[in-house]
Amino acid sequence: MKGRNLLSITQFLLLAFADTPELQLLHFWTFLGIYLAALLANGLIITTIAYDHRLHTPMYFFLLNLSLLDMGSISTTVPKAMSNSLWDTRDISYAGCAAQLLFFVFFLAAEFCLLTIMAYDRYVAICKPL
Repeated sequence: MKGRNLLSITQFLLLAFADTPELQLLHFWTFLGIYLAALLANGLIITTIAYDHRLHTPMYFFLLNLSLLDMGSISTTVPKAMSNSLWDTRDISYAGCAAQLLFFVFFLAAEFCLLTIMAYDRYVAICKPL
């Protein structure tokens, strides 16, 4: 077919948090601090629950899994935002965006399901004890 216009999207352009280099560096360091604090806190929870055998109960099992899911969800989007701020780039590939969206939705849905299960576990423990 002559004159057929084929267009394929290979990358997306992201909006910047700031246009000045100083604010971009502030954004990078702020997000790095928040990211490292979240990783440290969740890692501490995981380590404590894994090594203390008294904490091997269903509720702490749920907390361990919640920490793992939280680490996964924050590791899906924040590193790309930090690298965009540090290197002054605004693009993400189509495949990268699709993968980021897939993983973020997966981790978010898993967190919601786990929180629902945890709430039901507490309901049963309080309202219908053995």
